[in-house]
Amino acid sequence: MEDTDVTTGPEEKAALSPQSVTAEQAVPAKVSAIPEDELARMTDDIVGALKTVYDPEIPADIYELGLIYKIDIEDDRSVKIDMTLTAPGCPVAGEMPGWVQNAVGAVEGISDVEVNMVFDPPWTPDRMSEEAQVAVGWY
Repeated sequence: MEDTDVTTGPEEKAALSPQSVTAEQAVPAKVSAIPEDELARMTDDIVGALKTVYDPEIPADIYELGLIYKIDIEDDRSVKIDMTLTAPGCPVAGEMPGWVQNAVGAVEGISDVEVNMVFDPPWTPDRMSEEAQVAVGWY
């Protein structure tokens, strides 16, 4: 399974697997302007918010499906998310970034959310967590 990057500033990065991002694992390379306990809460809340967004064609949330490639939490509390779709021609391609923006934007302390749709690398089923594989009956 590929990694999801959770960062807390332009140069701060920790590589984490999509199904196991926790605040304890999001250890920045540099000190963030955001207090550590608040950053941990924000990270957990962002992941929780992402888990409320479901692909309408697959009975699993986009986080467990491995559609979230990168989450950057900036010092100004803005969040930048790189995500993909199960297929470029997905019928909700135009709507899903808005769903993600709305879900993450509702997290306490977030000032702004930018969602970038990327298709490199292309999504494959091996990006799915065990939870998602069980949900779709593959495990």
